[in-house]
Amino acid sequence: MFEAKRLYQEIGLKLKQELESGRYRVGDRLPPERDIAEQQGVSRTVVREALIMLELENLVDVRKGSGVYVIRMPDKTAAGNNAPLSAGVLNDVGPFELLQARQLLESDIAAFAATQVTKNDIAQMRQALELERQALESGSNDEGEGDRQFHLLIAQATQNSVLIDLVQQLWLRRQNSPMWQTLHRRISDTGFRRSWLDDHLKILAALQHKNAKAARQAMWQHLEHVKETLLELSDIEDPNFDGYLFNSVPAPVSE
Repeated sequence: MFEAKRLYQEIGLKLKQELESGRYRVGDRLPPERDIAEQQGVSRTVVREALIMLELENLVDVRKGSGVYVIRMPDKTAAGNNAPLSAGVLNDVGPFELLQARQLLESDIAAFAATQVTKNDIAQMRQALELERQALESGSNDEGEGDRQFHLLIAQATQNSVLIDLVQQLWLRRQNSPMWQTLHRRISDTGFRRSWLDDHLKILAALQHKNAKAARQAMWQHLEHVKETLLELSDIEDPNFDGYLFNSVPAPVSE
């Protein structure tokens, strides 16, 4: 029996139980995210992650500008609620949960890196951002090796192997996450990547000036922009909803 390990999985299982109960039939449209969130007492980010889970199980179809529709009922064989998901999916974290972890961790890493960064570190970061800029100008659909390199180089600037390993693991989880990949398949507009590059330049400037407080704020705001962009561009109903998961302004850094 599959036991939910994460909040989005708990909500996903509740939605599956509603399908099994006969509340919905194939072809029915599920209630809006906002209604499900209010009913379950969770944020819309968690509901969206739960719907991605059901999408991966081929139970629902997410139609941009229309809603979420039931396309298949859960398997009522001995597996019951354990619809045949791979171990990778069952152990996957929600994309917004992953972003929250990155925001909390990488903001403090950026602040610490600002106190340790060297001229060589800055030079390598500039090269990574140049790769990101070239990818943008070429119109590449790739998310960008330069993006990944930039974040890893900030961790490496701390000269702390544990922090480096943590950031590498976060990026590996993103790379291997079926939920992250499903979320990104819904996004066709790549114009937001220009604003993310601008964010990176602000982080780099703070690091270059060895300003820990500015580096932490710039990284926090960058990952907040990533969250807001993914919420808006992947929203199937209303791009102006009150998405919330964590505060936009981090706790103040002591001088």
